[in-house]
Amino acid sequence: MKNKIFKIFLWAFLISLVLFFLALIFGLFHQLKITSVQKQFAAGEIFFAIKLTLLTATVSSVIALIFAVPIAYILSRYNFPLKNIVNSILYLPIVISPIALGAMLLIFFNTPAGKFFEAYIFRVVFEVPAIILAQFIVIIGLAISLVKSVFDYINPEYELISRTLGATHSQTFFHILLPTAKKGILSAFLLVWARAVGEFGATVTLAGATTMKTETMPVAIFLSFASCDIYNAIILMLISLFIGIAVLYGIHVYAENRKPQL
Repeated sequence: MKNKIFKIFLWAFLISLVLFFLALIFGLFHQLKITSVQKQFAAGEIFFAIKLTLLTATVSSVIALIFAVPIAYILSRYNFPLKNIVNSILYLPIVISPIALGAMLLIFFNTPAGKFFEAYIFRVVFEVPAIILAQFIVIIGLAISLVKSVFDYINPEYELISRTLGATHSQTFFHILLPTAKKGILSAFLLVWARAVGEFGATVTLAGATTMKTETMPVAIFLSFASCDIYNAIILMLISLFIGIAVLYGIHVYAENRKPQL
């Protein structure tokens, strides 16, 4: 009897939270049904926001993964002085507000080093590269954490055996470790990509909110609400929800299929 009550107690938490999120989603459809179209359906603007969001999120996620893989490997396999401090610095984007991160970037580009970069290399602030940089700085901590978890799960003995047989560190890394970790790294990429798609705070701080220029989907939702265009805002929110659910569902199905059959 006590076991049954305990299970009911656990399921109550799960069901209540799922119902809460479903209520939020159904609330969007209800509001869409009763909301009159105050402006003409902005198909061009919405398609631009979707295209820009998917493009910048993909670029920033690829760059984040390029940095995350070697950094996560070092953190997973090596001990060095001040490692805990380095860990804390690298994971700062996970705990700091995205708006604060965006403000830090904006302040940096007002320093002599930042001004030199914009003057002689390429412009960043209030341009499309600012979106990529903002997304990158927000997701890099998450990318490192996820990839490190993948490397921690892999037994280091495989690498030791490879080096014992004469392989170099680089050969072991590229031919043993990465192929073993590739599925986990792919899942990590999809998660950080989904996070980049939804990034708003750092983006609007560094890139601004210019229509048809730096207008990602979250920025487009913000601009729609600011102009009281609830209809288009809800359309964009539903598109964002669809993308997020599709990615997360794919990751969970993929993870379930990877489980060994007993």
